[in-house]
Amino acid sequence: MSSQQKVIPPNGSIGLEGEPGEPLSAPLIVVSNRLPFVLTRNANGKLQRSHSAGGLVTALGPVVIDCGGLWIGWPGSHDVRPFDEIPEPDIPNSGLKSQQVKPVLVRQELFDSFYNGCCNGTFWPLFHSMPDRAVFSSETWKAYQEVNEEFALKTIDALRQVRARLLKEYNNPSDDSMPVPVVWIHDYQLMLAAAMIRQVAIEENLACKLGFFLHIPFPSWDIMRLFPWDDQILEGILACDLVGFHIEDYCTNFIECCQRRMGCRVDHANGNIEYDNRTVHVRALPIGIPFNQFQLLAIKAPRVMKDERVVLGVDRLDYTKGLVQRIKAFERLLECHPEHLGRVVLMQIAVPSRTDVKEYKALKEEIDQLVGRINGRFSTADWSPIRYIYGCISQDKLAAFYRDSAVALVTPLRDGMNLVAKEFVACQINENGVLILSPFAGAGGTMREALLVNPYEIDMVAETIHKALVMDIDERRHRMQLLRKRESSMDVDYWMDSFLREMDQVECAITGPPSLIPVDHGYQSYLTEYIEDSTKLNLLLDYDGTLAPIVSHPDLAMMSAETRRVLTHLSQMPCVSVCVMSGRSLDNLRQMVGIEGITYAASQGLEILHPDGSRFIHPVPTDHQIRLQNLLPALEGEVCTNGAWVENKGALLTYHYRALSSTTSPERRDSLVQRAAELFREHGFYPHHTQMAIEARPPVPWDKGRASLYIMRTTYGVDWPQRVGGPERVRILYAGDDDTDEEVMQALNGLACTFRVSRVPVYKSSANYRLTDPDAVQSLLRLIEDKLDQRAVIPSSPTSSFTANFFITCIHESETVTSDEEQTDLSASDAQLKSKRRRRNSRNSTMVLSKVAAAGLLRSNSFKAALCHHSQDPITVIGH
Repeated sequence: MSSQQKVIPPNGSIGLEGEPGEPLSAPLIVVSNRLPFVLTRNANGKLQRSHSAGGLVTALGPVVIDCGGLWIGWPGSHDVRPFDEIPEPDIPNSGLKSQQVKPVLVRQELFDSFYNGCCNGTFWPLFHSMPDRAVFSSETWKAYQEVNEEFALKTIDALRQVRARLLKEYNNPSDDSMPVPVVWIHDYQLMLAAAMIRQVAIEENLACKLGFFLHIPFPSWDIMRLFPWDDQILEGILACDLVGFHIEDYCTNFIECCQRRMGCRVDHANGNIEYDNRTVHVRALPIGIPFNQFQLLAIKAPRVMKDERVVLGVDRLDYTKGLVQRIKAFERLLECHPEHLGRVVLMQIAVPSRTDVKEYKALKEEIDQLVGRINGRFSTADWSPIRYIYGCISQDKLAAFYRDSAVALVTPLRDGMNLVAKEFVACQINENGVLILSPFAGAGGTMREALLVNPYEIDMVAETIHKALVMDIDERRHRMQLLRKRESSMDVDYWMDSFLREMDQVECAITGPPSLIPVDHGYQSYLTEYIEDSTKLNLLLDYDGTLAPIVSHPDLAMMSAETRRVLTHLSQMPCVSVCVMSGRSLDNLRQMVGIEGITYAASQGLEILHPDGSRFIHPVPTDHQIRLQNLLPALEGEVCTNGAWVENKGALLTYHYRALSSTTSPERRDSLVQRAAELFREHGFYPHHTQMAIEARPPVPWDKGRASLYIMRTTYGVDWPQRVGGPERVRILYAGDDDTDEEVMQALNGLACTFRVSRVPVYKSSANYRLTDPDAVQSLLRLIEDKLDQRAVIPSSPTSSFTANFFITCIHESETVTSDEEQTDLSASDAQLKSKRRRRNSRNSTMVLSKVAAAGLLRSNSFKAALCHHSQDPITVIGH
């Protein structure tokens, strides 16, 4: 996007009233759980606005107004009907016009299940690292999905409206100067909306950029994985182009979850994630407050407190705020430092929250009892240690409390940022106060001049309060001056501008080319333990969609020459076993792969051919072939049209309908596929759906998963599970692209490193990681090849030396070794060059390589280094 398309901040905005011919700023569409005002009905039954205070409204409201944007959110009341007119602001140009507002109306029962059930009952405790308080319910999760869909639909309407307006205002709609609307989604209530918005925007060619900001913490992988539908949450957020969090720790947690749960390639250093053929930018953008506004309030506010020194706490009544621990710490202060008796007061302001929730009622009762007990213990005739205010107070009075307090005690157990700490600093115009801050709040990572204390350490909190109360005036002012300088420069406008500047760097990937920044494959991190010097590696690989691309006809699915070369080389390494698995027939699979000395598992594992020529065929019922013979003409007669066809694989029969996508309407295609599935059932087969195909399999308890276990057992012995992680360190890697490959991933769960190959994001997969396409699989195999080449000729012990000549026999790809005489039986055990064809029976034989593989080995730097080190041992290359 050019500089002319930027969302312009309020102090330099170009709105709808710009000069003729002057480019407009990009429209900003804000999507939040609440509108920037509450709609209620007055005595006459008419809707009226009640302004909502808050930094988000203060910062974003003017931008939305000036750029002709829209704000989408719940109006704060269920007493609003779809056709009600939204009232205009009381003062002209002081707020959003009615046409700039799109209220989301949700029936009360659904909203309660969404907000109180899922958002506050599940996500709030889970994201604040208190999983024991989280309630997981499929009913509230369904409500969450439905409400997110409502918000997404309203956002799509807004995008259509903006697009129609821009088409009118620009003479040439294809002009690159036409701004791209920015959709900015806020907070944990709307983590699914972006995925739905992106899907429709792509279908309707609605240009936009999607941004998301989370105002609460993002949990670590160990906590996030507790949520049963965590992959859907991650996919919803990953649908955005830019994702913002308060601090780097939350960014790290999110990136790790995407890597470990979704298998994304990530760039930790630059904060990028590759997903769905796009680059998602993840940034730490700490939110600020309207600093000048609070400072002005503090200047004007009259004094409301007596002469005693006040330790101030201001919190919403919530279990994450650490109120119980804070009050107990103040009690400990009075016990350990009686000099503060009669002189210091804890003023705790608790704003009511979720008063109808049982947990919050219990928390209020506990605090009431605790305050009563401490006041009863220490109070005198003219002094009480705790002044407890349960309720809301005006901003003027709050600013006075901030200004005149000696200490602010901001000690949440967990908090996204905590703006109370910043508000206290803004109101400290006399610069006499001391801020005590929990490191478990996002503010703890940036407000370094505060006194940091673990809220769980009651004694330490008490001592820190004492330190703050007796701190020298010069130190207090020095700390506060530094805090005020930072917060005044990094206020809420700075936060907003930072987000929009980052968004300006993002390309529109919906109507333009994919927004793809090269991301390091990152295979190094998850393959380190699989390619150690002492490991044996078993590669199990699907063919179609994994080694070869998915194409219109199976006969056209060819591996690249480079993939075949790498697989050939790997198959000839003594520490590697290679198996290719497929639903194809055995003869066809061998013809397509064309590599000798590997295992072939065909017909979904029903036929297995080992490198030594031995073969396994799973028995099938005698009437199976008869039923297949009856099914074949039925399919050909009814559903083989417009390019759909049937493939007879012997024990399997597959109906292919990929060509229908380009030759028939979606309705006709769905009808044919549905009828094909019915024919499968009518002839006694369960219709197994694979990639654009339906498969009839024999009714036997066997699949690719069980076949993979059989292959491991025949390769490494019946005790192979004990060898995984044992002295021989057998390691297994599997890669596949469809549901049949999930069978293998589930069978090898915990025993293998598995990869799901797909360009399309999938919600559920048993794979550890994701790869986009066969090219990514090739990159993975090349990395393995390079790593293994580096150790191919390294002696097993530092003290060993080469004691025999190396003889490498180069043969043409079409030739095979037919007798023992064609292999020179010379020892190369010190170099661990074992014959692939004889590794089960002998550990000492000549290394037999193809020309390409031998050339690759000779080019290997580690091989050359080994030869230079042992130059007295000649190498002989024999060519046929």
